[in-house]
Amino acid sequence: MSLKLYFSPGACSFVPHVLLETSAADYEPVMVKLHKGEQYGDDYKAINPRSQVPVLQAEGQVITQIPAICQFLDMAFPQAQFLPTAPLARAKALETLSWMNNTVHPTFTHIFMPNKYSDQADVQAQVKAFAIPQYRKLLGELQSLVQQATEHGGPWLGGAHFGPLDAYALTLTRWGTLAGNNPEDFPTLWAFVQKVAGLPAVQRVIERERLQLNLYKAT
Repeated sequence: MSLKLYFSPGACSFVPHVLLETSAADYEPVMVKLHKGEQYGDDYKAINPRSQVPVLQAEGQVITQIPAICQFLDMAFPQAQFLPTAPLARAKALETLSWMNNTVHPTFTHIFMPNKYSDQADVQAQVKAFAIPQYRKLLGELQSLVQQATEHGGPWLGGAHFGPLDAYALTLTRWGTLAGNNPEDFPTLWAFVQKVAGLPAVQRVIERERLQLNLYKAT
């Protein structure tokens, strides 16, 4: 299967990047430098007119959006068992993946890119200030999910096998440190994220993307 992943370092594209590396798939990683605006170039917009990452090209077909890409990779590499197969467990995993993607992720966007929501500097500042404590609450919810998984004997958020929920948890926690959250304030979550980061496939992606896990700076 011909696979090409368009990713940007530190973005949510980290999730499928890790899944592809875990699957041992033969794929081509292509870096898109968002900070340089490469996503708005004609060449990239021909691939994804929405100017977003990630994009996965599979046999020449374009797949966008984290939930869709993760489900495709789960079905393309069933041996990896990225998502549970039992109907209820699978639904619950997709429920959490959707929450990460449609609630936690956009809340961080309000902090990191408030210019998406207003062209007025004072409004942008208000948007960011309002979102910061909201994101902290969401990190608390994420920690509760880790605690629940541990209590039920699951080593990973989706159950017995590593998958997209775990990679996304790392990404969202890392973003939280950019938003002024000391990860040590969430000890269970932080320990879990460090476990995820210790996996060989995850380490390879962290190295390729040149990521620092903890970007928190005390004020």
